Amino acid sequence: MGLRLQITSPEILFSSIFLLLTFYWIAHGDADGVVRVVVTEESDALLPCSPSTRENLQDKLFDWKKVGQGGGTQHQVFMYDSAVHYDRHSGQSEQFKGRVSHFQNELKHGNASIVIRETKVIDSGSYICVFPRLQPHQTFHIELVVVGAAPEPCTSIVDVTELGVVLKCDVRGASPEPKVEWQDSEGSILHAEDPQVSERGGRYDVSIQTTVSNTSNNRFHCVATQQLIGHRVQANITVSGETRQDFDVNII
Repeated sequence: MGLRLQITSPEILFSSIFLLLTFYWIAHGDADGVVRVVVTEESDALLPCSPSTRENLQDKLFDWKKVGQGGGTQHQVFMYDSAVHYDRHSGQSEQFKGRVSHFQNELKHGNASIVIRETKVIDSGSYICVFPRLQPHQTFHIELVVVGAAPEPCTSIVDVTELGVVLKCDVRGASPEPKVEWQDSEGSILHAEDPQVSERGGRYDVSIQTTVSNTSNNRFHCVATQQLIGHRVQANITVSGETRQDFDVNII
């Protein structure tokens, strides 16, 4: 006979969900104890945190910070100190103002988690949740990855040489950095020049060129893959039989 669990209190239901989420993230943390949270841009991110004692935090202090390379503090994200938090004074960094909330009703269950609403790629990075007054002192590390799926690549014919037709593929504003490659109609990877990559605000622009000669159907694909988020998108281009002649005319 199976076990049937009936939950009638919304508060108990929320606590149960929190415990399940906490277990999930800890179970999927890195070997060094860093919890990794991956969300898509514009969605909300739950950053889990709870002291090992699971004690009541209503009269405690906990502090969330985003840290830069080398451990230097980059942004003040959220602080709670006996019912006072950053939403009520000016300590919070501008990047997070109006976008961070905690679970007030869950403090008594030891839940110091926060939610960052409408995440942006720039929110990606290392976060710490600190309990400086607990004995022993406790610090938890969370890595937030905010991803922006690569859009459909833009393909073009840029030149015709003695070796063949030069094709270019551009992928703009993707995060994380996508792997971009040219393929023939059968899916075989084509030799290409080294990709040109630029980064700004956590977003990547990638351009790659290849030179093709005649094939059975002269149809080629530019494929952008972001393995971290399981995203793959492609654009197709067909090189017509008149292309070389057209370019020769234009070059002349």
